[in-house]
Amino acid sequence: MFNSQINQSHSFHNLFTLQKPFLARDLDATHHSSSSAYSPTAILLLPTTTKKFNATHSRSTRPTSAAGKIKAIKNPFLANITKVSGVIHTKSTYLFSVTPSRVLDDALSFVWTYVLLEFVSKDLDSKGEPKRVKTKAPYDTFGGQYTFHFDVPDDFGEIGAVLVENDYRNKIYIEKIELSDKVTFTCNSWVHSSRDNPQRRIFFADKCYLPSETPEALKSLRKKDLEFIRGTGEGERKAFERIYDYDVYNDLGDPDNKSSDLARPVLGGKKFPYPRRCRTGRKMSSTDPLTETRSSDPFYVPIDEDFSEIKSVSFGARTLYNLLLSVIPRIGTALIGKDEDFLLFEDIDQLFDEGVLINGSDKEAASVLPRIIHEVADAPDDLIKFDPPETVRRDTFFWLRDDEFSRQMLAGLNPCSLQLVTEWPLMSKLDPKVYGPPESAITKEIVEREIKGFMTFDEALAQKKLFMLDYHDLLLPYVSKTRDLEGVTLYGSRTLMFLTPAGTLTPVAIELTRPSSEWQPQWKHVYTPSLGATGSWLWKLAKAHVLSHDSGVHQLVSHWLRTHCAIEPYIIATHRNLSQIHPIARLLHPHFRYTLKINALARQSLINAGGIIESTFSPGKYCMQLCSDAYDLLWRFDHEALPADLISRGMAVEDETAPHGLKLTIEDYPYANDGLILWDAIKQWVTSFVNNYYPKASLVESDEELQAWWNEIRTVGHGDKKDESWWPQLKTQDDLIGIVSTIIWVASGLHSAVNFGQYDFAGYFPNRPTIARTKMPNDDPTDKEWQAFLNRPEDALLKCFPSKKQATIVMAILDVLSTHSSDEEYIGKTVEGPFEAEPAIKKAYEEFRARINEMELIIDSRNADHNLRNRSGAGLVPYQLLKPFSEAGVTGKGVPNSVSI
Repeated sequence: MFNSQINQSHSFHNLFTLQKPFLARDLDATHHSSSSAYSPTAILLLPTTTKKFNATHSRSTRPTSAAGKIKAIKNPFLANITKVSGVIHTKSTYLFSVTPSRVLDDALSFVWTYVLLEFVSKDLDSKGEPKRVKTKAPYDTFGGQYTFHFDVPDDFGEIGAVLVENDYRNKIYIEKIELSDKVTFTCNSWVHSSRDNPQRRIFFADKCYLPSETPEALKSLRKKDLEFIRGTGEGERKAFERIYDYDVYNDLGDPDNKSSDLARPVLGGKKFPYPRRCRTGRKMSSTDPLTETRSSDPFYVPIDEDFSEIKSVSFGARTLYNLLLSVIPRIGTALIGKDEDFLLFEDIDQLFDEGVLINGSDKEAASVLPRIIHEVADAPDDLIKFDPPETVRRDTFFWLRDDEFSRQMLAGLNPCSLQLVTEWPLMSKLDPKVYGPPESAITKEIVEREIKGFMTFDEALAQKKLFMLDYHDLLLPYVSKTRDLEGVTLYGSRTLMFLTPAGTLTPVAIELTRPSSEWQPQWKHVYTPSLGATGSWLWKLAKAHVLSHDSGVHQLVSHWLRTHCAIEPYIIATHRNLSQIHPIARLLHPHFRYTLKINALARQSLINAGGIIESTFSPGKYCMQLCSDAYDLLWRFDHEALPADLISRGMAVEDETAPHGLKLTIEDYPYANDGLILWDAIKQWVTSFVNNYYPKASLVESDEELQAWWNEIRTVGHGDKKDESWWPQLKTQDDLIGIVSTIIWVASGLHSAVNFGQYDFAGYFPNRPTIARTKMPNDDPTDKEWQAFLNRPEDALLKCFPSKKQATIVMAILDVLSTHSSDEEYIGKTVEGPFEAEPAIKKAYEEFRARINEMELIIDSRNADHNLRNRSGAGLVPYQLLKPFSEAGVTGKGVPNSVSI
């Protein structure tokens, strides 16, 4: 069971909490490397008569200011010597379990354990070697901190780095190390046990340096730290390691599992292009030597990517892990053998009113997932019960309306797929010999009939009033093989919409296509809104199919591919090529936290063969192959910036006189309007940051770490697209500003827009079914099938929707994915430690924070404007997905710094 949060400050009475103390080691010449040997005239170590003396001496003689802060003072007994004091700030962990041996280890460590530190000057000594000083930090039980002090000569120079050794058997999380001479090391990092790896951790002071500006005494440490991080590319990675390397997605399948069809192709390479993931090095399958074996243990991520032990109980990785391993299997078991279909719409409501009993009770899961898991009094089972999403809470029938169907393409969960129609007739680019005639069945006459009274078809096309969701070519190659699977069907689809004079969209036509095959000709049909009974029900079913297509594209492309998967190579390349004191590394670091851990959980239980996505989304076992196709056909780095994305879809044109330099094709486009405020704020912040460290373009081109970083992203991390001509160059400050702004936008704004509304918009699944299980009633039906549809069309819709098991699992997943933890880190909220070390950067960040705070007020004002019909109206959920801040829970707002869930 997860314990409640351990008090962050250490005191003697909480001695038996899971603290990370250290086992002392003599500070002598055996301390690892010859480079740590010192001249007696260069270093003065504190007396070490007894460990008890040192601990007491540390507490009683530490100089403090009136405010209680440590400060440096001159040593009155030794000439030209300054006494420096310091504190190591660690962070307590959340307990998974407590064993007697662990308690004993922790208790004994307070008596004779130290943190071993070696500080390195920015200056060289007379022999051309870095000046160094060693000390050790005993635990101060009264102050609740690891404290230390040491003497340094006045000619020692400014301290620039520290090497830390952890001789205790467990890792420790160090937030920062503060010295009394105003030098701070912002660490936010785990330090492994020396029993696991004798390499000492290297941390640098908060001041940033370009490679060419690095003090001579720190250059070798800068290089060595990057070498440690890159590793050798060999062997299986261990949990304590901090190694970042690349691999293909060869761990999604499980070919060794003989009981089911779980073999999957490797993603990454010529046949299935894909971004690279973090390498784990697990052994290869005995059945398929190209596939890595799977494990029930958590997949490897570098030690600094795993924050679950130090974050709150509501932390995303923790809640998702409990849901996937404890709750989802029990949901499946509870619903086996019961009716697969919802027989009535009232059965769907029971998920919110009564819930579903699942076998067994898991108090740990209940504590981590209080919104979903409810303990049942005097019963051995848990109850899965959902809160009604905000959408259905405000309007029970919102999902039936055509205007809401269209509005959500601008202000819903997937607002980045809609595109302007610029050519007519609509044509497929697929091979007609394989898939049939390329011409769309949506004709000019059909469109003109539906918009009659507003304008002619030619006027609508010329005035940019026609828009489309086009999933025809992406889905059509998967239709036949998806239909061979049990319990799922698929079509290629096009959905045409018209922009009314009121500035809202209305659906005009839906085209569903089945390709030709050896035994069937191509089948395609156009559905339009209808007042007749039969036509009206066919229209509802056609919308359900399109929504299942949009749900799949949203989850696989807009969400997973664009904001999770594509970011992973940026993270790996940053750690491998940019030193921790590189300014761009420090700028990007807040936007990379937690992502690799979440992605590893996804590979383990969400996107894997037979996992949640394959089981609940179309096109089933081909989901990740479709994702690879989308990467190959659609993904471009230069279109990931919001302005470029809008322009590429015809949703905006450049206009220097318009706000943000863009004129939107649809003026009331909530995602675009709010997103552009955030984009501009990010870009202004990045511009100030980059120009501070790169006042000349030549510094960008000559920065070998930066150039290696960008080259590795293009040629390795996204190596399957390395030859594309659209990759931006990296030669000037503007190039760098554009690249970094794009990465930050994707990790923060884009991810928030497509993630944190999932439960509100898809928690009531009739609004966004994730799968269509049955074909359209008029798709070559038998007489019996057609008569059954005519007799009770509601049954046809309920059978098309996800099954009870699928719906319950998806609702549970979406609830967790939409939840903000209590210690969420929001964009612009808190300044990072290293940013405070540079006055110009601190000032720029305060300006950034002011823009973010202003954005909150602007969004509130827009949502209160009743003239903006795409974000305001009776029963509508206001568009808040890009509102920067949020309280904990499912709120439908809040923009975290990074992809944290």
